[in-house]
Amino acid sequence: MRLTKGTDIALRIAMRLAVVEGQNPTTREVAAAVEVPYTHAAKVVSRLQHLGVVEARRGSGGGLTLTMAGRTGSLGRLVRDLEGVGDVVGCEDDPPCPLRAACRLRGALHNAQEAFFQSLDPLSIEQLVAAPTGPVLLALGTRPAD
Repeated sequence: MRLTKGTDIALRIAMRLAVVEGQNPTTREVAAAVEVPYTHAAKVVSRLQHLGVVEARRGSGGGLTLTMAGRTGSLGRLVRDLEGVGDVVGCEDDPPCPLRAACRLRGALHNAQEAFFQSLDPLSIEQLVAAPTGPVLLALGTRPAD
């Protein structure tokens, strides 16, 4: 299973906001920091706002902040919300798969998808960025302790 580009960008933005708490960067600044086009970042920030993960304020003193729900909520829930929980394969696509009536693959893939989400359920964005090590420190905008 591969996450969509939008989910990948959303997770990067949430992680970035988690490590720059109190700085309230703009969408343009976050897009540059996570190395994605501004237009993609703006679309993803809008989706994260709708999900209650990010708060965006306009004007001086504005910018983006990660909400408490975004910081401590279940990573599995966030990925489910971003990805949707549809079928991994297109059994009912046009044209539908002729094997679908007797196929066990659809159920097996659904179980695998759910196991993937369940492995993310106990994690949060806050946990993902806690005490990062190595080069990721600089990429996330933090400095190692001396």
